[in-house]
Amino acid sequence: METLAEAVTRTPLLTGTSVGQKREEIRRYFHRTFTLYERLFDCINSDEAYYLRPEPLRHPLIFYFGHTAVFFINKLLLGKYQDARLDERLESMFAIGVDEMSWDDLNSAHYDWPTVADTRAYRARVRDVVDRLITDMPLTLPITRDAPAWIVLMGIEHERIHLETSSVIMRMLPLQYLDAQPLWTACNESGPAPENILLPVDGDTLTLGKPASAATYGWDNEYGHKTVSVPPFKVAKYLVSNGEYLSFVAAGGYREPRYWTEEGQAWLSYTGAGMPRFWHKRNGEYVQRNLLQERSLPLDWPVEVNYLEAKAFCNWKAEQSGTYVRLPTEAEWSLLRNRLDADQPDWELAPGNINLEHYASSCPVNRFEQQGLFDVTGNVWQWTETPIDGFPGFEVHPLYDDFSTPTFDGRHNLFKGGSWMSTGNEASRYSRYAFRRHFFQHAGFRYLESDCEEVPVEPVNTYETDALVAQYLEFHYGDSYFDVPNYPVACVQALLTQTPSLYRGKALDLGCSVGRASFELARHFDRVDGIDFSARFIQHGFQLKESGQTRFAIPAEGELVEFKQASLDELGYAGLADKIAFVQGDACNLKPCFAGYDLIFCGNLIDRLYDPALFLAQVHERLNAGGYLVLTSPYTWLEEYTPKTKWLGGIKVNGENVTTQDGLKVALIDRFELVGQQDIPFVIRETRRKFQHTLADMTVWRLK
Repeated sequence: METLAEAVTRTPLLTGTSVGQKREEIRRYFHRTFTLYERLFDCINSDEAYYLRPEPLRHPLIFYFGHTAVFFINKLLLGKYQDARLDERLESMFAIGVDEMSWDDLNSAHYDWPTVADTRAYRARVRDVVDRLITDMPLTLPITRDAPAWIVLMGIEHERIHLETSSVIMRMLPLQYLDAQPLWTACNESGPAPENILLPVDGDTLTLGKPASAATYGWDNEYGHKTVSVPPFKVAKYLVSNGEYLSFVAAGGYREPRYWTEEGQAWLSYTGAGMPRFWHKRNGEYVQRNLLQERSLPLDWPVEVNYLEAKAFCNWKAEQSGTYVRLPTEAEWSLLRNRLDADQPDWELAPGNINLEHYASSCPVNRFEQQGLFDVTGNVWQWTETPIDGFPGFEVHPLYDDFSTPTFDGRHNLFKGGSWMSTGNEASRYSRYAFRRHFFQHAGFRYLESDCEEVPVEPVNTYETDALVAQYLEFHYGDSYFDVPNYPVACVQALLTQTPSLYRGKALDLGCSVGRASFELARHFDRVDGIDFSARFIQHGFQLKESGQTRFAIPAEGELVEFKQASLDELGYAGLADKIAFVQGDACNLKPCFAGYDLIFCGNLIDRLYDPALFLAQVHERLNAGGYLVLTSPYTWLEEYTPKTKWLGGIKVNGENVTTQDGLKVALIDRFELVGQQDIPFVIRETRRKFQHTLADMTVWRLK
């Protein structure tokens, strides 16, 4: 009889010397995955169970049974590798809506789900479609992310993710709906919980992120890189066992709000939880629910909890020990993972309870040792303190742009290391998966002790979706269109050309918007202040300065968006951040400290001020002798920004036309000399097919 390990098959390499052999390897991996997924669902003995919702935050199992097959078709259609739908109704119903529900925002929609037989028949049709594609698709080696084989691997690895998701939901089904199957045999070993101790770990500097040259499939959030320095710490020898966690439960930990974060307290209040989700009490004794059976609580198995519970335990542990106890960060966990050279698919035998190579359940926490620590990988996922974010250099895959981006919100924490059910990509060292903190997977934790209460976690760099702000981020940091140069860069280059005698000491970028001109000025000046009235805009300049990157989503067509990111390194501004200060301020009412400038640059500002004449009457006070004022504007006066009585031009006075150039001369000529003038074109993208092409007038004024 086939064993689990024989049924799994490891992830194929992207490299090789024989296209024919690689094609057959991919075909084998696909069919093994498709069959393994169906064999998990074979444990269900009643069609009724497919439509229950044992986990109200997730769809019923019928959704997951169909979803992984639909994923193949939808991605192949999107990539133009498939020219027709198989079943439009199913491919709509099973497409989305998997794991993004909050406990207080449940999906109560009623679905007209198909029958199990119809769904199974649909899966068979998909199997044939993908098999034919594998036979006919062009294939060159190594496989790259724009190849049809990459999309096939994407579908396979996606199904392996839901092998785990579906098994978690099955653990919540009443046992009457499940039959034991020889393929899914749980560990039968258990004993007393081992005493957990803390072991010292030397600090180190390491680079996170999967190399672009790596020879296995990866999800978008794995790529990019980030170098992190990790101070020394002490870490628990074992994962927290059921026995160790039982002490927290017995001490009333679920009834003591002080151990719980604000989010944890809200979750406790809503759920009334008093123990881990997979524990139950039968006749006064604790039992644990596994995939297909219950058993007396195995005290030496890892406890399975959500992040909120793990965090509360750490806070309780800290109170008991009088030290700083917390979960590891991603970097700290990665330092532990470096103890293992082996990785899927290269190991001879999995070095932990992972990849279904040992059991179809957890097992004792003192079974798999790696250089003094146990379960560095496998058994259960390990929650970290790190909210998931993309590494610098992160790029979405165009055929799955919402795999990672919805989780970059500060509410999804990473867990690392994989569980007994983690196969394929999930079992690799670079895998990065995250769930909302109240969600359950086959996940537990280990804790560490540090010298500092502060958790070394950076804020998540979320995607800006405000339409106007994102538009300006694209204008400043995005692509150039129709061969028109980047506007802030072109402005700085032009003003420097027109001011050959300018002393490049201190510059003010007034009305800096999202900050590109400030960074460009910092190439040439000792000090730059960027000031804007809008906090929405200026926060992105500040974010670039502090984190080195910013992200935004720009409209493409209708509700479709494109995800973009900018980084100082890629823009050529590395090392300039310390020369720049971003401040929110009012150009017409600046604080006295903003003075002593050799240059004041006002990019497209003058026709957006509420009192431009007042600004121009005072601006000389901010400049050093011989300093320059540079104004650019297309002179699009609008009453929503400037009362008409305050317009400098674009008006009639005593029946005569007055242009903005006329108004500027009147306002400035007593104190400034006009020394240069030129047109600067710019293009603002509104959607993928709609752009504004505009000419701004640049005037260069030298203080007399």
